[in-house]
Amino acid sequence: MPLLRVENLQVHFPIRSGLGKRDVVKAVDGVSFEIQPGKTLGLVGESGSGKSTVSRALLKLIEPTGGRALYHGQDIFAMPEATFRPLRKEMQMVFQDPIGSLNPRMTIESILSEPQEIHFKDRNRSHRRDASAELLKKVDLPADALTRYPHEFSGGQRQRIGIARALAVQPKFLICDEPVSALDVSVQAAILNLLKDLQAEFALTYLFIAHDLAVVRHMSDDIIVMNRGHIVEHGGADELCENPQHEYTRRLLASIPVLG
Repeated sequence: MPLLRVENLQVHFPIRSGLGKRDVVKAVDGVSFEIQPGKTLGLVGESGSGKSTVSRALLKLIEPTGGRALYHGQDIFAMPEATFRPLRKEMQMVFQDPIGSLNPRMTIESILSEPQEIHFKDRNRSHRRDASAELLKKVDLPADALTRYPHEFSGGQRQRIGIARALAVQPKFLICDEPVSALDVSVQAAILNLLKDLQAEFALTYLFIAHDLAVVRHMSDDIIVMNRGHIVEHGGADELCENPQHEYTRRLLASIPVLG
């Protein structure tokens, strides 16, 4: 059984057009895919293609218009919040902007302890602190970082903290939404390799979202290509990149910079 199966996902946003008429923007329109446990599905497309809307719908941060999302066979869209809440710790997100996603007024210890307080109520402060120090070790940051604030770290280090926060509740499924696009190229490879190492260590399943097809290929077992709310191509990572069938996929490949 797939860890996650998405069937005919639709996310439409109402808008006002001229003379008081109402219209809809079909940000996501009929998207279906599945992800096997321990695997990475890459989701690639330009800005506005609908890929980030998919991620937010899956975490119920926005309301889907239609479709189903079966997590371990259970339709999470049909669940009331009280039923879905225990699943939130299994489904976490690594955000694009490590600066905007970390509270600047909180120490790193507080940032890592907060989700533990919510989902592991039996842990006392000492236990949470020890767990937070271990999380920093997993993302190659020193334990003394616990007493510092986000602005004291580089962009790559802040993204490592964001990854540690996502891991704090022992998730099974991570949505990585453009996790390296805001970072220097020199830092991107280290973060990507860290994500691959953590996946192997904790048997994580990833939905990896990016606009750079080269990055997605490096991370993914399978890739889906989105354009204007629709999937235009889906296949194995190497096969899709070596032999693209859709013109839009060929354009994405042609946009990848080549040294020399």
